[in-house]
Amino acid sequence: MSLDHPCVVTIDHSSRPRVLFSGTRLVEVDLPVGTRVMYPKPPLEGLPDPRAAVRYALNHPMGMEPLYAMLKPGMKVTIAIDDLSMPLPPMRRPDTRQMVIEAVLKHLDDYAVEDIHLIIATAFHRPMTSDEIRHIVGDKVHRRFWPDRLYNHDAEKPGGLKYLGTTEDGIEVEINRRAAESDLVIYVNLTFVTMNGGYKSLGTGLVGYRTLRGHHNPSTIRKTESYMEPERSHLAHKMVKVGKLIEEQVNVFHIETTVNNRMFGKPLDILARNEDDLSDAEWSGLQGLVRTLKWLPQNARQAIFERVPAPYEMIAVAAGACEPVHNYILEACEKQLLVPIEGQADIGIFPIPYISPYNVGAFLNPILVSVMTEGYLHNLHKGSPIVKKGGTMIIFHPCTDKFDQDQHQAYAEFFHKLLPQTRDAMELHKRFERDFAKHPGYVQQYRTGKAYHPVHPFYMWYWGENGRAHRGRVIVVGADNEYVPGILGYETAKSLDEALRMARESAPEDPSITCFRICPVLMADVQADPAPPALTVEAE
Repeated sequence: MSLDHPCVVTIDHSSRPRVLFSGTRLVEVDLPVGTRVMYPKPPLEGLPDPRAAVRYALNHPMGMEPLYAMLKPGMKVTIAIDDLSMPLPPMRRPDTRQMVIEAVLKHLDDYAVEDIHLIIATAFHRPMTSDEIRHIVGDKVHRRFWPDRLYNHDAEKPGGLKYLGTTEDGIEVEINRRAAESDLVIYVNLTFVTMNGGYKSLGTGLVGYRTLRGHHNPSTIRKTESYMEPERSHLAHKMVKVGKLIEEQVNVFHIETTVNNRMFGKPLDILARNEDDLSDAEWSGLQGLVRTLKWLPQNARQAIFERVPAPYEMIAVAAGACEPVHNYILEACEKQLLVPIEGQADIGIFPIPYISPYNVGAFLNPILVSVMTEGYLHNLHKGSPIVKKGGTMIIFHPCTDKFDQDQHQAYAEFFHKLLPQTRDAMELHKRFERDFAKHPGYVQQYRTGKAYHPVHPFYMWYWGENGRAHRGRVIVVGADNEYVPGILGYETAKSLDEALRMARESAPEDPSITCFRICPVLMADVQADPAPPALTVEAE
């Protein structure tokens, strides 16, 4: 068996089948000889004393004074906190955000700061429930501040936003009024992938539609080469401008943490490993899990994975000014996530797992299947995409026509009424987005219920725009209907063998195949094949 990298395995005749996610099921597949399979790196060791590391970061910040030097009695302080969209699934308590918040509050109490609010920076995500917030911040903080001084950001609250100005490229910037009028904002990040954190935090998490529409739009996404490389992301460039404008007027102290990729504890940790490295007993256990999940109802399958918190561990923490803090955390993220691989593939195989940042506690609906395919998995790379321009993506998912009625009603209307008219992101943006943004019923569900903002499904569709422009075909294995894949512009196959036969029809002879075996999360560091040398003709 040849190895390009310890986490990149080339299938030979003696290899075991691979076990891939297909929603909440697991499927065994025999990959063709020569297929390269990418696995996540083993989890990095967590910090030996994360609470001490947090205290050190607060007292030795990057590019700013220590937190204690910025505090005085009578000042107004707002702590903004990343929501439950990361990490996935929610981590075992104590969450890194709890450890940071408790250390920050100790400083505030020591300096007699009493006017303190904690705001969950949800942007247009669904409001978090009281129990979900308690899980992130801890029982003690929840008892002290919920609900009057610990609450979700409400981007539609009348008078709840304050206008700060317009960036040089025309984005109107307004943020949560409480944060804007604070003497100090402390932003508590949990940066899970390299797209998160930094200036994106305030410029997305605590704003409203007036600001979000300036960077969450099809034209911005089309100019973005890579979500995970800020220097190549037009989206990130816009967010930096928004963040810098905010910080010209608001004093912000950033605290970022990141975690390893220890998504599964025992006995499910076998899901993170190369099948060929499992003992016979472990392999039998994995096959038993495949059979068990096949016969369980969907809700029970989802509960097995989602209700057991992940044993993630903090691997880095930094505090202070935005740019040095974020750069430090990005280095730690890449050390955990990046798996080098030589050359792109003609055909990419992508299992679609049961969870995304936008369906915690809900079913992964068809729009979220599309954003996982052409948004997140296509973009989980540095350098070049895994699949060559015009190549084929083979995905595993049932593509069930199901939408959570509490979280995703606007999604259902977007999918069933708008996508049959057009899949063109710019046309959807121009014809329908503003009407959805003002839909009174959907807005009320966002403000007082458990729903995503009605514009959110548009953003999810835009998120896949560069993936749709890059890939050729998408073929779904395991779909329980043809209607959903058809609306998404996908084809269907009954088996992987059939999907590969279909993909070879539009691929070069003897196509290269790569399987991106997620979960846990990983990023492909793809070095594209060099272009063939140009032909030269010597002059006679």
